[in-house]
Amino acid sequence: MASIVLASASPRRAELLRQMGLAFEVRPADIDETPAAGESAVHYVERLAREKALAIQATEPNSIVVGSDTTVVLGDRILGKPRNRQDASDMLRQLSGTTHQVMTAVAVANTNTCESLVAVTDVRFRWLSEEEIDAYVATGEPMDKAGGYGIQGRGGIFVEELRGSYSAVVGLPLQETAELLAGAGCPVWETWNSRQESRNE
Repeated sequence: MASIVLASASPRRAELLRQMGLAFEVRPADIDETPAAGESAVHYVERLAREKALAIQATEPNSIVVGSDTTVVLGDRILGKPRNRQDASDMLRQLSGTTHQVMTAVAVANTNTCESLVAVTDVRFRWLSEEEIDAYVATGEPMDKAGGYGIQGRGGIFVEELRGSYSAVVGLPLQETAELLAGAGCPVWETWNSRQESRNE
């Protein structure tokens, strides 16, 4: 079976891949993440996931490469990672008491092919007080996360309702990732039994 490479520096994505029972290497992709003019959020996250996977696959031609990207969308606005603490506070105020969408794309590239899927999850925040927002931003947790919060961390207490994939909100949709890996010739369940080879003896 081909080796697997994760084209991301995200510790959350790495943990989710490990949760699936996979062994892999981490090779972050360095690409321009600027949205194109008039680009939809769905197209944006899928394009970035594919570009990350393809960039690393070009240097690892014998590997299966997993790329992913997550963005938070409120109305028609893409909320990326906060630029600074003030930006993080502003994002949280906008999300307070509203329903937003978390879009996470995953792409799997191997020799001659790159397939991708997008998971869209609706997340509703309860109303947040200014004191909560200030305290949360002060922890530093929002700073490297799209939309300025981490559902798997302290930010999880803000979530009133979630419809869709929890793992996608964390950073990698497990069901879609497993589907794409299977299509690339790597069904994840085959890795679960380290003595699989002995079955044919």
